[in-house]
Amino acid sequence: MVMLLRTAITTALCLLSLTSIVFVARLHRRDNPSSSAWVPSFSAQHRQPCPHALDWLLPPGLTYPIKYARRDIIVNPISDAKRLSVTELPAPLFPDFQSIDPTNPTALQLDDCKDPLILNVAAPPEAPVDASHIIFGISTTLARLDDSIPSLLRWLPHTRAKLLVIAIEDDHVPEESKDRYHPADPKAMSDIQDRMNTLGLDVTIVNPLSRHDFFSRRYFSLVRVMYEHRRATTQWISLIDDDTFFLSMPSLLEMLSKFDPQQQFYVGALSEDWWSVTRYGMMGFGGAGVFLSVALAEIVDSKYDECQERSHTSAGDIRLRECISWFTRTKLTNILDLHQIDIHNDLSGIYESGRRILSLHHWKAGGPDGKGYPLHRMHLVADICGDCFLQRWQFGKDMILTNGFSIATYPGAGVKALDLEKMEETWDHPSKVDGSVNENGVDHSLGPVRPELELGKDKIQYRLLESTRVNDTVRQWYFRAGGNGDHDSVLELAWMKSPEPASERSPEAFNYTRLRSVAKRDF
Repeated sequence: MVMLLRTAITTALCLLSLTSIVFVARLHRRDNPSSSAWVPSFSAQHRQPCPHALDWLLPPGLTYPIKYARRDIIVNPISDAKRLSVTELPAPLFPDFQSIDPTNPTALQLDDCKDPLILNVAAPPEAPVDASHIIFGISTTLARLDDSIPSLLRWLPHTRAKLLVIAIEDDHVPEESKDRYHPADPKAMSDIQDRMNTLGLDVTIVNPLSRHDFFSRRYFSLVRVMYEHRRATTQWISLIDDDTFFLSMPSLLEMLSKFDPQQQFYVGALSEDWWSVTRYGMMGFGGAGVFLSVALAEIVDSKYDECQERSHTSAGDIRLRECISWFTRTKLTNILDLHQIDIHNDLSGIYESGRRILSLHHWKAGGPDGKGYPLHRMHLVADICGDCFLQRWQFGKDMILTNGFSIATYPGAGVKALDLEKMEETWDHPSKVDGSVNENGVDHSLGPVRPELELGKDKIQYRLLESTRVNDTVRQWYFRAGGNGDHDSVLELAWMKSPEPASERSPEAFNYTRLRSVAKRDF
């Protein structure tokens, strides 16, 4: 059966060599209508054949029959392409929905497919990423570190950056105990360190500096541990949480390159929640990522003992802010693209904003279903299209793809009725601050915002259900639950790299014959 499926899919893809494709696209930013200059044009003679069987294409756990549509996307990296807030394409992304049921062999044939869509994306840097001048530090338990490996593997491996981890077993100790935590098992520490290093992560796991250090002291002690492990190339030390997720290392390096590490810099982000800022101060909130220049780290390290004893806070990022304010005149450099995520419930507005995001935090829990946001799977598409995760494309008048998060349609007036430069306020309203002009609590961070749309009426949202990679193809399944007798719906996208090397490819044409080799590798 598997061989028959592979043969059917390969045969269908081989027919692509007999076709050429109509694709006239207009890329448009509201303030830059000239972006269409780097969109390829094609002509078409025939329609893309449909696969003969679909049971292997769909993720498990669905209730059948379902409404289903799919599209293949071939990415075309362009060296001078810019990632826009939203890229507009005039044609629909999908054919019409069809009802399919893998449990019924007669209900597996698709009658309507579209030819593969070619999307231009910004080409990744040609040189390998070199973050050897950064040391990252995490204070956590060994179990949480193990759980964080899949997400760390999405942005940190093979970058030459160093990761130092202060690890414990747990901190559930009796109040009368002088020790403030249970130490991690040395063999378990060694095993997980070896495993992470094998995966391309340059990791060193250490015990806390003192058995009496509770969490905020252990977090602050990361500065000393990282500074003592600095290399000749070290320019920055970064304190992060075990659920801090950087979306693009090249973009992070570009941000840091704007600052001179030989000067005293304290780089981070305020909380998105104004109430938290007024309560805890103008500091870098730890989950968004905090960066100290080596010049500032030297001063904090020199005052380490005094700061540890003088501070009485239970929060490590506050302890760090206090030490910096006591002994320097350095103020926080607030980076809006770093995100602490101190707001709750449905974060669609942030993920669908089209804004450049450097970091996300608190993604393991929350969300409208309480299951969090599986960033390590959502981010897989970046393997194919580079810095395209959460990039927005508009198709036709009423559909927006937010890559890796959602596909949304807007009935009625369509997308033109929306101000897409404003973030949709989908989250729970933060606590009010009496007397503050920051009425919605996020104007300083996420503003400007627009009112939340009513799901199912003003906005139809298909959320990413699953994503998987097979060789050079990443498949995404976007899901919407049915209701009132309607079936569940699945939209599938298959992202694949162009089969031609960049040196052999022109914006005007693709050699679809070479897709046959892609088919053999992927299917």
